[in-house]
Amino acid sequence: MSSLLKKIESIGQKAKKSAPLVAKLSTKAKNKILTELADSLINHSANIQKINRKDVLAAQKKKLAPAMVDRLTLNEKRIQDMAQGLREVANLPDPVGEVTKAWTRPNGLEISKVRIPLGVIGIVYESRPNVTIDAAGLCLKSGNAVILRGGSEAIHSNIYLGKLIRDVLKKNGVNSDVIQVLDTPDRKAMEALVKQVSYIDLIIPRGGTSLMKWMGEHSRIPVIKHDKGVCHVYVDEFADTHMAENICFNAKVQRPGVCNALETILVHEKTASKFLPSMIQKYSEAGVEVRGDRSVKSLDRRVKTATAADWDAEYLDLIIAIKVVKNMEEAIQHIQKHGSLHTESIITENPSHAEEFLNRLDSSMVAWNASTRFNDGGQLGLGAEIGISTTKMHAFGPMGLEELTTTKYVVKGTGQIRN
Repeated sequence: MSSLLKKIESIGQKAKKSAPLVAKLSTKAKNKILTELADSLINHSANIQKINRKDVLAAQKKKLAPAMVDRLTLNEKRIQDMAQGLREVANLPDPVGEVTKAWTRPNGLEISKVRIPLGVIGIVYESRPNVTIDAAGLCLKSGNAVILRGGSEAIHSNIYLGKLIRDVLKKNGVNSDVIQVLDTPDRKAMEALVKQVSYIDLIIPRGGTSLMKWMGEHSRIPVIKHDKGVCHVYVDEFADTHMAENICFNAKVQRPGVCNALETILVHEKTASKFLPSMIQKYSEAGVEVRGDRSVKSLDRRVKTATAADWDAEYLDLIIAIKVVKNMEEAIQHIQKHGSLHTESIITENPSHAEEFLNRLDSSMVAWNASTRFNDGGQLGLGAEIGISTTKMHAFGPMGLEELTTTKYVVKGTGQIRN
């Protein structure tokens, strides 16, 4: 057995051994750790930024896309946001031990369904070192042990954040093995991680198509995918075009490098000439590259020709694909063919069109007259999240505290036996 495989197996064993310890932590103890970790982030903000700069400079040297570099960067505001996120998790109700349902059988048996942690979770993610803190906080509050494997581009940031986490756990007398950060970018470490069936209960990958494909081929552990977001807005023939313009601009430009950013606009042919010239101009002024079909190109010479690959693309950049469709049926069929089950929105003043759109599409969030950017745990009032699940299992959409638990049946009797 190679030394790396032994190392990963040891990490898995430690996580499995520590899982019962974090599962039985009191709500008060968990909240104290989360609050102190938030304080630690603020107190070490200068060091975090200094170490993060190593990753950012390396990314720029490798000529990674600007959106990727943006996701990688930790500035003072983002560190404050990370700390605030931990405090918000501390203020959320503790799901562990919650009775979700209870009933009594005719024979007198009292039965209840009670929330329990999943156990040991392996989280594999790319680019964003803030996920290290977000995931650690959510897993701790939901009573799970977690092994975090960030991308090689954020290795220095993740290792340092892992150290801050461990220091706070030790200070509170908690085994630091409940939250472990892999300190190697070696791909073989991830290969070993997804084979630890004896120690890890669930793998959550966050990333693009290549990571999801790789997980499907290699993981022996159940996987809940947080796949790419090929998000759509359909601008209906009955749309308020001023509203549509504001929504499409926000959904693409506010933060293009995230999974709930808009990637494709579908426009009803009766609305195209009224909506698109102004929309394209607004995008152009914001530095957005517009790729469109023949109908879109005929309205503005700056539009580049969209290829077949554009309809499946998650750009995570200031690029948008636009297609003119004959009707809502064509828009729905396009989304069903090219979407990733992430987020879709319809802009219309016609309630029956809206209801049909909302009912027929099964993405993790479907919206009416609202930006795709709202598919986010905090924005939906659900609290912090691990990410957006695009897997139709027990967790679909924002995956927060409740989704990091399962349930067990508790049965109380007075001596009943089965006949």
